[in-house]
Amino acid sequence: MGKFLSISSGSNGNCYYIGNGHTALIVDAGIGFRTIKSRLASAGVDVASVGMIFVTHDHVDHIRGLASVAQRLSVPVYATAKLHDALSRHKAVGPELSGSRRVLRAGYETEMRGVRCVSFEVPHDAAQTLGYRIEFFGTTFVFMTDLGFVPDYAYGYCASADYVIIESNYDVDMLLGGNYPPDLKARIMSDRGHLSNEACAAALRRIWHPGLRGIFLCHLSKDNNTQELAYNTARSSLTSLGLSVPGDIRLECMPRSEVFSMDF
Repeated sequence: MGKFLSISSGSNGNCYYIGNGHTALIVDAGIGFRTIKSRLASAGVDVASVGMIFVTHDHVDHIRGLASVAQRLSVPVYATAKLHDALSRHKAVGPELSGSRRVLRAGYETEMRGVRCVSFEVPHDAAQTLGYRIEFFGTTFVFMTDLGFVPDYAYGYCASADYVIIESNYDVDMLLGGNYPPDLKARIMSDRGHLSNEACAAALRRIWHPGLRGIFLCHLSKDNNTQELAYNTARSSLTSLGLSVPGDIRLECMPRSEVFSMDF
């Protein structure tokens, strides 16, 4: 049996875990080592079980703890050459990853410790932002944590997924009526910004397929969204397909600073 954990999700920091009794990985390390260790322990997981790290992009809420986690665990860090170069210049990471650096080619499958992984680019205002399709011993997860829109080719990576972790960052009305400055609102709503509840919900209608078991909404904004709004918008989209939620498919919102745990 395997376990999926959302350790942290949002602008406060992002980190996700997939593991079983033999192999484990994390996607992003946007919080510190001690926090990751403590939250994993609360779910009955030893941080020492983590054997590899995958990085989505070089924004600090995804890499704040990356260098310390990689060094403390002595594990490889996977990203494309372009993203690794950006990480090496980032003040939160720097050259410390040189010995841990493992290079992926976007669009090409790589296997490590029995885990099959394909990275693919998604539009976001970082040096490069990656989605991941991770086949973990027969269960497939797709991560799209930060993106302005879902490009057509990304749906292909979701076609055989068991679980999709996808951003549902903001409610349009809350953002437009909120206190953010106009340039920040424009950046969030741009094609290289973040995915709104409505855009996420529309994408789910294309992502759904009969084998899809669960959708996890991630990176919800503290200021411009609520779990209720994100959940209800996504749920309405799925029920419009004739699906029963949760009867036919599991739908969850990932908490910002608490652990979400699921056995698979």
